[in-house]
Amino acid sequence: MSTQATAGIDDAERSDHPSRSDGFVRGASQLIGGPLGDHAVAVDQPAGGERRFWTAVRIVLALVCLTLALHWVQKSPCQDGAWANNVQYTRFCYTDVLALYYAEGLHEGKVPYRDHPVEYPVLTGYFMGVLGLPVHALGVDDPGLNQAQWFYNLNALVLGALAVATVAVILALRRRRPWDAALFALAPALLLTATVNWDLLAVGLGAFGLFAWARKRPATAGVLLGLAGAAKMWPLFILGPILVLALRAGKVRAALTALGAALVSLVAVNLPVAIPYRESWDRFFELNSTRPIDWGTLWYVGRYLDGKINPGSATEQGPFEWLNANIPTLNYLSYALFGLACLGVAALALFAPRRPRLAQLAFLVVAAFLIFSKVWSQQFVLWLLPLLVLARPRWGAFLAWQFAEVAYFAAFYGELLGSATGRPVFPEGVFVLAATLRLTMVVVLCVLIVREILHPERDPVRATYPDDPDGGLLDGASDAPWHTRWRQRRAPVPEPTT
Repeated sequence: MSTQATAGIDDAERSDHPSRSDGFVRGASQLIGGPLGDHAVAVDQPAGGERRFWTAVRIVLALVCLTLALHWVQKSPCQDGAWANNVQYTRFCYTDVLALYYAEGLHEGKVPYRDHPVEYPVLTGYFMGVLGLPVHALGVDDPGLNQAQWFYNLNALVLGALAVATVAVILALRRRRPWDAALFALAPALLLTATVNWDLLAVGLGAFGLFAWARKRPATAGVLLGLAGAAKMWPLFILGPILVLALRAGKVRAALTALGAALVSLVAVNLPVAIPYRESWDRFFELNSTRPIDWGTLWYVGRYLDGKINPGSATEQGPFEWLNANIPTLNYLSYALFGLACLGVAALALFAPRRPRLAQLAFLVVAAFLIFSKVWSQQFVLWLLPLLVLARPRWGAFLAWQFAEVAYFAAFYGELLGSATGRPVFPEGVFVLAATLRLTMVVVLCVLIVREILHPERDPVRATYPDDPDGGLLDGASDAPWHTRWRQRRAPVPEPTT
């Protein structure tokens, strides 16, 4: 038997089985006979010396394909673009992909940024143009072609492929824990929001970046994370945890390589637009700097409470209402809170008894950005999905969070319908409650991850792997000498025995 085959069997024998290791799954398994037995042949283990066709990897990949197919069906009432009688809200099928095909002038053949300013970072604009302009060209030759529907389906196909690739990356990073990827594959949030916008573009590129870092290719990781940041800004935040962890491990050169490569790729993608079409390029930054408090955020909940404390007051503004009228101050406060949270995460990385895993810190940083941001769109949940799967693959808390996200999704569409018709579907307090539940669950996830960082023996991933399978050059590395000396100085001096 080849060495590769032997390694594959060894990985299978050491694979984690959630019905044994995860309390929630173990309890739920009682409904079908209890946890996997010691002598059972699992789908990720050889049977009769040969692997079965339906391995854990293939099952998980099939599951994500099923979820994406169901998502396509769920969005099908909106695919023709004829959104009469608010069907996009009553059927929960609204998608920016269709709406912006018209709003960004793609249906007229306008080139993003050159002919029309785009409200997204440049790689997302490029993506829209690369898929949208050929569809428009086909529509010119065939007037009967429903351009928007073709555009949506083409986007759904490519974004769906990126979602499958993300699952494949998770499977590659967790060969001993293949069922962790099922958290992403079966996530209700993926089912409901996969093509609401183009966030899966950044998710897929960010996943490739994490994979490259795990495979000890910091320059490639930096390029991919820079490209992901050119699609949506949040993947750039992952570079912060990489730098802090590398500082603790004495591997700063690798982190700086990734950081430099990310900067180069980010600049290279932006320059072709930023120089000749500066005003169009500035649109993204202008929009984000001038937007008031958006639905479902921490600040929105505060505004609602302002109204309850001072109902009907025309002269007295509550603090959140005042911030909404003074957007520059709101921006500074939001950035400051996020900055303080990042400093807290950095301190956690340096003071923790054992160096945290990269995915743990990455989740904390991106979650902090969402918690303090003045904008938290429904599809932003996709940013956290792969990071949570890698950071804390526990089904109980994950499903509780997904329940909160689904509740918010339903409440949000009720709010949209009420705004469109002028007739509230339910009291605003229902929507605020759903937003508060979503916010609370993300905070709870952060607390659980911090607890596992401070008590690494509770970390489910480290129960399977010796250190950090995503860490790349940091995986298994000792702390830097300066950090070891610093910890020794901080250690309490034992009292002399008598």
